[in-house]
Amino acid sequence: MRYFSACKPGLCNRPAGFTLVELLVVITIIGILISLLLPAVQSAREAARRLQCQNNLKQMALAFHSHKDAHGHFPTGGWGYHWVGDPERGFTHRQPGGWGYNTLPYLEQEALWAMGLGASNPGAEVSKRLATPLALHNCPSRRRTIAYPFVHSASLRPWGIKPPAFGRSDYAANMGSNGYWGGNSPGSYSSGDSMSDEDWRRTYHGSVNRHYNGVVYRRSEINSAHIRDGLSNTYMVGERYLNPLNYFNGAPANDDQGLYIGHDQDVLSSTIKAPAQDRAGRSHPWAFGSAHSGSFNMALCDGSVRTISYAIDPNVHRVLGDRDSGEVLDDSQY
Repeated sequence: MRYFSACKPGLCNRPAGFTLVELLVVITIIGILISLLLPAVQSAREAARRLQCQNNLKQMALAFHSHKDAHGHFPTGGWGYHWVGDPERGFTHRQPGGWGYNTLPYLEQEALWAMGLGASNPGAEVSKRLATPLALHNCPSRRRTIAYPFVHSASLRPWGIKPPAFGRSDYAANMGSNGYWGGNSPGSYSSGDSMSDEDWRRTYHGSVNRHYNGVVYRRSEINSAHIRDGLSNTYMVGERYLNPLNYFNGAPANDDQGLYIGHDQDVLSSTIKAPAQDRAGRSHPWAFGSAHSGSFNMALCDGSVRTISYAIDPNVHRVLGDRDSGEVLDDSQY
């Protein structure tokens, strides 16, 4: 019996495998699939980061309400950027520290809030607190939770301290819609306690007085009854604008200190300015905004967290910052 080979002449010894052309085709196909997959992966990661940011604001909103339940008002805005929190001064308008400090006990950070209490050298203990970052205060789309350099020229009262580092916040409380200036900052507790309300309202720019209409500002003690536009129609705390070129260096005036100071652009924003997405090279202090594309997150005074478009009508944005505007809003407007 004769057997015939099915091989064509000269091809019976060809090794199994891909030719170079076939390999290049496969590599090209894999590259195309990866290029199609990467945007989906990045989108999923950003969605997770945005959700974490919303969770941060939800926890802050709960802390604001726990503070109100315990003390009868939302956390005060403190005295100014020269001042940091002092546990000896309680939670009223006598407290020089801002909302970032006053909400600590309601975020399971009682030990951090109490640093310096009864200490022989309270300034040293307070410096440790200032250099302690909180993950809750950093949006994962923007920057890591680490202690950043303290580059401000001013020492912090009442202890005259200049900590080497500061925990920073990517969030700001709502100071209102009628201005965004700071004000006279007393040099001591005794002078601050004796200043009149009119003196406290005077701005850095001279004799101008500012009656803030938001929820948190200098020496504020705002409760639910003061928010006549309705808790669901008034901003409480949300994401704030930053220049991406300065996320880590502390160069701009709205990010040169940290989350524990009193009334200042590091921790407060106003709706007199339009919200914006972070943009390299643009300075936009006192404004709300974020690193997210298309929209930013805000917690309202009822405790809900809403996603707000950067394209929101400027007047609607302004009214949401005013606790007593008298204007009626439909929630479909924001």
